[in-house]
Amino acid sequence: MFQIEEELKKLPAKPGVYIMHDEKDEIIYVGKAVSLKNRVRQYFQSSRNKGAKIEQMVTHISRFEYIITDSELEALVLECNLIKEHRPKYNTMLKDDKTYPFIKVTVNEAYPRVLFARQMKKDKAKYFGPYTSSGAVKDVIELVRKIYKVRSCSRTLPRDCGKERPCLYHHMQQCTAPCQGNVSQEEYRQNIDKAIRFLNGDTQEIIGELTDKMQAASDELRFEDAAGYRDLINSIRKIGERQKITSYGEEDKDIIAVAMDESEDLREQDAVVQVFFMRGGKLIGRDHFFLRVARGDTKEQVLSSFLKQFYAGTPFIPREIMLQREIEDAQVIEDWLSSRRKQRVHIRVPKKGTKEKLVELAKENAQMVLSKDRERIKREEGRTIGAVKEVEDWLGLTGLVRMEAFDISNISGFESVGSMVVFEKGKPKRSDYRKFKIKWVQGPNDYASMEEVLTRRFTHEAKGEFDSFAKLPDLILMDGGRGQVNIALKVLGELGIQIPVCGMVKDDHHRTRGLYFNNVEIPIDTSSEGFHLITRIQDEAHRFAIEFHRSLRGKEQVHSVLDDIPGIGEARRKALMRKFKSIENIRDASLEELTMTEAMNARSARQVYDFFHKTENNDGKSE
Repeated sequence: MFQIEEELKKLPAKPGVYIMHDEKDEIIYVGKAVSLKNRVRQYFQSSRNKGAKIEQMVTHISRFEYIITDSELEALVLECNLIKEHRPKYNTMLKDDKTYPFIKVTVNEAYPRVLFARQMKKDKAKYFGPYTSSGAVKDVIELVRKIYKVRSCSRTLPRDCGKERPCLYHHMQQCTAPCQGNVSQEEYRQNIDKAIRFLNGDTQEIIGELTDKMQAASDELRFEDAAGYRDLINSIRKIGERQKITSYGEEDKDIIAVAMDESEDLREQDAVVQVFFMRGGKLIGRDHFFLRVARGDTKEQVLSSFLKQFYAGTPFIPREIMLQREIEDAQVIEDWLSSRRKQRVHIRVPKKGTKEKLVELAKENAQMVLSKDRERIKREEGRTIGAVKEVEDWLGLTGLVRMEAFDISNISGFESVGSMVVFEKGKPKRSDYRKFKIKWVQGPNDYASMEEVLTRRFTHEAKGEFDSFAKLPDLILMDGGRGQVNIALKVLGELGIQIPVCGMVKDDHHRTRGLYFNNVEIPIDTSSEGFHLITRIQDEAHRFAIEFHRSLRGKEQVHSVLDDIPGIGEARRKALMRKFKSIENIRDASLEELTMTEAMNARSARQVYDFFHKTENNDGKSE
């Protein structure tokens, strides 16, 4: 269970993005923070004036998660990507179509240009960004044109060479005028390559040159020129904050990293695999997977195993998968994924640059999740295995693994139903839950209905080892005290089955107050995990019965068990009730008596007789 107060204490004082979920686990808000620790805590501080919208949002927060980044700038871009992908309900101010700018280098042209762009296109150009400051991008583009003397015109070169006079930028010595044939493609391409290195982050050389010019202008009292150099340096530094959160290509990528840590169990280790999903060059989401691996397994082995399991079950396979380490069977997995995608898939381990930093970011997030999950698992074990141990101590039992609880639901006897819920090792095993329609009892008789349910459950012939009835429980929990327990003991005694039976006793306010076991009511600590486990089991049995009862009422079924018998329509149902007056009398009637009833024939009589005298249902799911 997600405990907000506890999770707030673990927030890191690092930049990143936080994601708020509601009780349905839908994303309702995405935000960025310079310090996740300070920002997220503010939402849950009553003393702060948050505004009506945020106040309302906070009431719906069921849990939150976060992704750490290396800078606020990265967090801002990631926030934009996630909001555009998920459209959270409370991000109203950020639901516009604003996009962040790119720097575009038209490397596919004979004489490439450096341009301002609002979106990436599949046009074989090279894109840098996105960036958060349009002004800074324009300044850097202007700077690149001045330093490397690249053209800004839209002429088609070399086709249009010499057709028009050179533009003003040539006269200002900011363009080499390739439109006049003044520079060869090879010389021009060298300047473009330098510009690309600059845009890739190799800015120290140019910053040094501009700093020298700024200092010289200041010494010569040319303060306006010095201020211009200063502004350009600041623009370069802003662009220099590398955007690891955004790829420079449009390829779809998955970035995968693993974090491992030894547990106290000498046979096993904890591991978390973190996956970042990049689509169209943008990080649009992430997921993590908790693994228990054998002690001594390496990260390479864990990554290899994860790739095979994860991509065997996912419908989409990206063009590129980036890992933190080389894996032994990379080529085989590449071939397998390529055959599934119908296009070549590459598994790569980046060693430097932006891609390597992306993998490191995934690893850092995996390590943080591992740390959080280890504590969560310890809490979960306290709520489950630890709680079961407390129940064992109260009852003087050992080896409790499977517990079954039963409940009855009806409204004035109409459509009485029973429920069976199963908990194993303190956790619900929903695949083994079963529902029963009461067949043998007419009217609101919970004791008789419970006797029927238990008899049918323990005389049911299992249809294989995976049938939920194939395994007997280590403990039966009854939703009541002495009366319900005695009913269960009576059924088990008649069937020759020995299973401990415990009653969950409630007080006058319908709250669990203790356990009834071996003719003694055992008081229990209401603040203990064992008490909370008993309450969860009791509530689950009650919920499951009520849910089944509501589903039957929702189908507007006629309130008669006779309607469940094949071949018994309204006319025969009325005839049976006129003659026998009650369901109990119909159940106790002989085959001959049923056959002699008005509107009945031998076949329909046999169907009624078999229905009430068979103790199992063909579907094995709804008894």
